Amino acid sequence: MPSTMPSTSLTPEVAEFYTTQSVFSDPGALTPRYAALPTDPAELALTARDLVIHRLEGEAFGHTIPEDRLHHDAETRYTDDILRIITDRNDAPLTEPRAPADRFVGVCRDIALLHCSFLRHAGVPARLRSGFADYFGTDGFHDDHVVTEYWDARRGWLLADAELTDPTIAARYAAPFDPMDVPRDRFLVAGAAWRAIRAGEADPKTFGLRIPDASLIGLWFVAGNVRLDLAALNRTETLLWDVWGAGADDDAGMTDALHALYDEASEVTGDDVRFAAARRLFLENEGLRTPRTVRCLAAFDGPHDVTLRG
Repeated sequence: MPSTMPSTSLTPEVAEFYTTQSVFSDPGALTPRYAALPTDPAELALTARDLVIHRLEGEAFGHTIPEDRLHHDAETRYTDDILRIITDRNDAPLTEPRAPADRFVGVCRDIALLHCSFLRHAGVPARLRSGFADYFGTDGFHDDHVVTEYWDARRGWLLADAELTDPTIAARYAAPFDPMDVPRDRFLVAGAAWRAIRAGEADPKTFGLRIPDASLIGLWFVAGNVRLDLAALNRTETLLWDVWGAGADDDAGMTDALHALYDEASEVTGDDVRFAAARRLFLENEGLRTPRTVRCLAAFDGPHDVTLRG
């Protein structure tokens, strides 16, 4: 069944906040490229999807992704830089689907960020949500994932997974729902996942990121996603492997103080976001607020410090 938010009204303050581009979503000098974009959220999702190939989708599209693009593209944080890469490879209008060789090589965050940028430009309130999807497998594991949350005047906040709008990828996962209205029990925003685990309703070992050489799973990883989600709700849409502030490297390092901090953060970052409280917590808590310089745990380029745009 379609999912809805408990809130079905939006204050002018919240609407303005989420229709304003962030440092990360702003197309900058490439804004004129948006002139021909559609305004329908579903069409914008497909447009964003057709400009990006996930770094793990080469085989699905019968394409060998050049190694240098794996190193460079997916470490690109900002929409204007993503658009430059796309248009340098193929200068066609953004509404023209790209061949795999001409696409930006990214991850779920990049597809969602483009979608969010397009929506904000069209005047549709939108934000990124970090959390966990159970629809990439059949074993009950909740994979680290990012989607777009956008405002529908009739139904409220809806989750959209633009990654699933590609027919090839949709067929691979056979998710039985509209990608523009992802059920909230299939994609758990990070705060909801945290609370389910803390209540004993979910196993922390079923949340995280499974990669060939290691598995990053557990409550500590969920805490990191809560921090990322809180930042995104404050229009700070960092890379998923940018780290900062209060956290741990494993569940053994999760102290009582960290449990208490993320209990508080999860309360304002659930399905029904408490906007004023989420703003206040992010701006006032040094353990959660994104600093100017973050540590990037880049998969290909190795850990390094990055100073973000002001």
